[in-house]
Amino acid sequence: MPPGLNYWIARFAFEKGVALTYFIAFLVVVNQFRPLLGERGLLPVPVFARRVSFRQSPSLFLWLSKDWAFLSAGCVGVGLSCLALSGWADHRFWSSAVIWGILWVLYLSFVNVGQTFYAFGWESILLETGFFTIFSGSLGTAPQLVLIWIWRWILFRIMFGAGLIKLRADPCWKKLTCLDYHFETQPIPNPLSWYLHWLPAQAHKGGVLFNHFVELAVSFGYFAPQPIAAIAGLFTILFQVILMLSGNLSWLNFITIVLAISTLDDRWLRHVVPAHAPPLHPAPLAYQMIIWILAALVVWLSIPPVKNMFSERQLMNYSYNPVHLVNTYGAFGGVTRSRYEIAVEGTTDSEIKPSTVWHEYEFRGKPGRTGRMPPQIAPYHLRLDWLMWFAAMRPDPPLWFVQFAGKLLAGDRAVLSLLKTNPFPNAPPQYLRALLYEYRFTTRDERRATGQWWSRTLAGTYLQPLALRAGRPSHATPRQSPRRG
Repeated sequence: MPPGLNYWIARFAFEKGVALTYFIAFLVVVNQFRPLLGERGLLPVPVFARRVSFRQSPSLFLWLSKDWAFLSAGCVGVGLSCLALSGWADHRFWSSAVIWGILWVLYLSFVNVGQTFYAFGWESILLETGFFTIFSGSLGTAPQLVLIWIWRWILFRIMFGAGLIKLRADPCWKKLTCLDYHFETQPIPNPLSWYLHWLPAQAHKGGVLFNHFVELAVSFGYFAPQPIAAIAGLFTILFQVILMLSGNLSWLNFITIVLAISTLDDRWLRHVVPAHAPPLHPAPLAYQMIIWILAALVVWLSIPPVKNMFSERQLMNYSYNPVHLVNTYGAFGGVTRSRYEIAVEGTTDSEIKPSTVWHEYEFRGKPGRTGRMPPQIAPYHLRLDWLMWFAAMRPDPPLWFVQFAGKLLAGDRAVLSLLKTNPFPNAPPQYLRALLYEYRFTTRDERRATGQWWSRTLAGTYLQPLALRAGRPSHATPRQSPRRG
């Protein structure tokens, strides 16, 4: 029996995993793209489209930068991902390839105009994985082992790249102390993050050692014969499940699990996946030739990522081409030691006085009220909340944040839909400001006494009070540089 025949269930489960990831990604598009990047968004695509060429950033939306187009394409993506998940077109190679191809083109179009809101490594992972899934074949075609190896090569670059960047970028990974900070300072903690943060120091050190073991050693097992490859894949899946239980990293962990399925042959999967292979026929010669051409393309495109992995100036999450094929990956090269959060507040007072009462907006995922338990969001992705985490590290508010403040002052419904609460349901505020707080998890005693998950200390002013004048946000008082105390 050709080796590829042992991977029919693996290919079946892999495709369903990719389809589910696409579904989540396009659901995020439908819910968030227009307020963030639409015609009147925080970083409008029409403005971006005037600055770039199709060659620089290939996207359908360079020609059609309309809100109805964004919504329509997002809904088509949701529908096609459901179709791929159902298996409706799996029996014919060309119908399957067309569905996967449209999904890839649509999502590439969103990513390439998404600017900073789409500048995440998992976007490129999904695009690279989705592109090669176009050629996975029909249900009745024997799986191609070369394609299985291409998927494993993506998995290797994710895991080994993450391991290398950690050792090079932050000494806490060598000192085994990074987990002393990570659970508290990661972008969006989840319900278990508080408990994991207060584990004994030895448990944190053990977690870092396990991280190094899986990312730097186990990853080489993906290319070993069975059952070593499968064991390496199971270690990777276990590791990613632990990460999913400890924080909200969008679909990064989920799609890595999907890629790890490629290491498992059917002897492992037939006990957990309720699917049975139909009578299989050999792949047509033309299809086999396409797969080998793809393999040659991957080898050629892999030269820069391999050089990057051995470079002392290793890049993290970088695409070498505008279609996001064969990229460089990595995660958490550096771990922040303190957590800063931006609190956005408004007031209905007509002028600012010492007695002015300010009301705080609450976000869906990022920490706000100290008594709110960190939510579970992943594998869904809250793009605004993630960018708020990055913005808190900057000395000056980025352009999109100033635009965000202006939208809140105007009572923009689309932008308000991205938030958990709106303290001004009847009319927008007269003034808006942003304060910078340092957050830390409460201790066990503090939580027992107060019921609070967080403790926060004012660190300074991030954005001086703004008012809306002539349709634009304008400072009500001379702007001061933010400070962190």
